[in-house]
Order: sequence, then structure tokens, then C-alpha cells
Amino acid sequence: MAKVAFLGLGVMGFPMAGHLVKAGHEVTVYNRSAKKADEWVAKHKGKKAATPVEAARGQEIVFSCVGNDDDLRSIVYGETGAFSGMSKGALFCDHTTASANVARELEAEAKKRGFGCLDAPVSGGQAGAENGQLTIMVGGEAATFAKAEPVAKTYAKAITHMGPAGAGQLTKMVNQICIAGLVQGLAEGVNFAKRAGLDTDKVLATISKGAAQSWQMDNRWKTMAEGKFEFGFAVDWMRKDLGICIAESKNNKARLPITALIDQFYAQVQARGGGRWDTSSLANLLMKD
Repeated sequence: MAKVAFLGLGVMGFPMAGHLVKAGHEVTVYNRSAKKADEWVAKHKGKKAATPVEAARGQEIVFSCVGNDDDLRSIVYGETGAFSGMSKGALFCDHTTASANVARELEAEAKKRGFGCLDAPVSGGQAGAENGQLTIMVGGEAATFAKAEPVAKTYAKAITHMGPAGAGQLTKMVNQICIAGLVQGLAEGVNFAKRAGLDTDKVLATISKGAAQSWQMDNRWKTMAEGKFEFGFAVDWMRKDLGICIAESKNNKARLPITALIDQFYAQVQARGGGRWDTSSLANLLMKD
């Protein structure tokens, strides 16, 4: 069993760190809000630290899952940052959905300090984290990945090495681009079925058994049709992710016309006060004439 730290106890990190304890690993957590760390310790019986450097000191692997590039830099750099407490030969594994640039930056800094670094964003949402069924896409050196894989499998149904530093984040961008198009298509289909006077439940139950099937259809069409969005992966988070995708597309010259359009649809959802609604709330924009 490994001695590890987990930095960031949001809706994803909280259960992910819990799975590590259940698997028998020795876990120390850090969270910007100390109250959340206290709640985690009360539930999972691990340890907590007051700063990232304290949490990281002496650990074999330091995992993290925070909000964005700036949040990530804030927990790794400086006297209180995790990198200042990590030993040579240790490993930093970041599950944040961030830019490929920051992934490459952190790996270069980690190499200077004598330890490994992986960018390992996840897909599967809160339910996937709670059920230990996440999909993890990893960038970094193969030997470093081999060290992290057995431990990260604790909360994953699939974990794949995608290539060098940044490849994990680039793969996550592909994931979000595909999801955005699927959700908009499903929203339009549900709305069309309702306006055509069809039995929406029967329609979606039928077509979900054919070529139109997707995770989004299986898990979101009922709540979409009912106009229920107070759960799931927040629009605010999706817009952050799509912003990363669009920024990267300017570097690699990929054209993302549909992604850019759907990003603006999500901006309209935010304007309606739906920033914390699930991404399926694109349907809300179609519900009224």
C-alpha cells in the first residue's frame, strides 16, 4: 500500500481520496477550506494537513484535483506549495482539467527537482468519482505512469497512458468537445419530440437502443424532458473546459465551429442563472418560444 496525499476535496476529489483509504492506502488530505478537510477526515479516518507542502512531505504520490491552471499553480509553487515538500523519486499526479501548457510546465519543474509528474484529467463526473468508475487519460513518461497506475485504479474503471506531458489534457479536450455536441443534439431531439406531440419517454427509450445511443442519452434524457437540472456537471465548469479547448485550437489550427457556438449557448444558460445547473440544461434554452 502507498503513502499518498490528495490536494483538493471538491465534488470529485472528496470521494476519490476516500476510495484511496478504502483500498488501504495511507492518505493525508489538504483542502483550501479547512472545514471540508475536517468533514473528510471525520468520514474516512485519514489525516489532514494545513498546507500543501505539509501534506506532500514524505509521500510517495501526491494527487491533486482543483479548479484551473491558477488553482493548480497555487498549490504546487512557493514555500507552502506541494513541490517544496516532495522528495526525489516521488510522483505528482494531477487530476485537474487544465491546459496542456501548465501540464508541460509542471512536468519540467518536477524533473528539475528530481520527481515525476503526470497530467491525468478524469471523465465520469461526480457519480463516476463516488462509484470509483472514472475514466482517466494520462500524459507523462511511461515509467512514471506505471508507478501511478495501480494506485489510481482505485477510483477508475479505465486508465490509459496517452503520450508525453500534456497528452492527458489534450485527450480531455477531445472528450469535452464531443460531449458538447452530443448534449446539444440530445436537447434538440428531446425538444423536437415534445413539440411533435410524441410520447417522449417511448421515443427516447426506443432510439437509445440504436445508433443514437450515448452516455448522455442514457443518463440525461429523462431529466432533460422534465426540465430538471439541479445536479451533475456544472455549466460553469463546462465553460471553463470549453474555453481551454478553444484556446488550444488556436495553437493547433483545429476548427471548432460547433464547440464555439455551444459555448455561447452555455453563456446564455449562465445569464439565466444556471451556472451551477448540469450541462444538460442546454435544453432550457429550447423550452420556451
